[in-house]
Amino acid sequence: MRVPDYISPLVAYRAWQLDATGLKSLCGELWHPGRSLAAACKASLRGTAHDVHDAPQMNCTCGIYAAKSHADLRTAGYAGFGIHGEVYLWGTVVEHELGWRAQYACPKNFSLPLETLPVTMSMLEPRLKTLAAFGCDIHLIGREGNVPLLVRGSGYEPAALDLLVRRAKNWYAIRQQERRIKRGDRVAILGRGIALVQCVNDKHAHVLLWNRNVLKIVLKEIVWDEGNARWETDASRGRQKHT
Repeated sequence: MRVPDYISPLVAYRAWQLDATGLKSLCGELWHPGRSLAAACKASLRGTAHDVHDAPQMNCTCGIYAAKSHADLRTAGYAGFGIHGEVYLWGTVVEHELGWRAQYACPKNFSLPLETLPVTMSMLEPRLKTLAAFGCDIHLIGREGNVPLLVRGSGYEPAALDLLVRRAKNWYAIRQQERRIKRGDRVAILGRGIALVQCVNDKHAHVLLWNRNVLKIVLKEIVWDEGNARWETDASRGRQKHT
């Protein structure tokens, strides 16, 4: 949902958290694509300490919070939380020194600091799809500044997508290097227990079993099991060496 045509909204700044469950306020309130967020006083609804009333009210803390500027967002301590961006506010609005509490809101655009985003594309793609559903411009914020990622009406920008893909490839390359089997690692061998890697060359690993037997195993037959966080292989694929 966009701002109603007969409304002249305020443009403010706020932060959100983004995870696998969707886009949320820092308090956990879920924002839905195609719908404005309407404020409700939770204390009022519970009937504690307040009479039932619409949000926001001057003498209450209810309402949708947003800062007057990005500098005010930093001053309030929220600029470092997840993603941030501009937001439209309308309806009843209560003004404060650094910002407002509003009755209705919807996102205007999103800015995504690179360091807060998942590195793997399998985790990143669903989050980008969630944000794209709001129909807003999306920017990446990195060391080199602001880079347009998604422009409303034009789609994704190739340069920003290339940046994310390169970032993911670099991460995978580092992980692969870290996961290279080496002397001293332990390998779980099906049916034989845990063996200790004695030496590794370009094609094989020589592993020492508990009974002092040594197996010569083709490297590609030894795999890293993410769930068990260990190297694993099938003993039938190893060739025993005499020691």
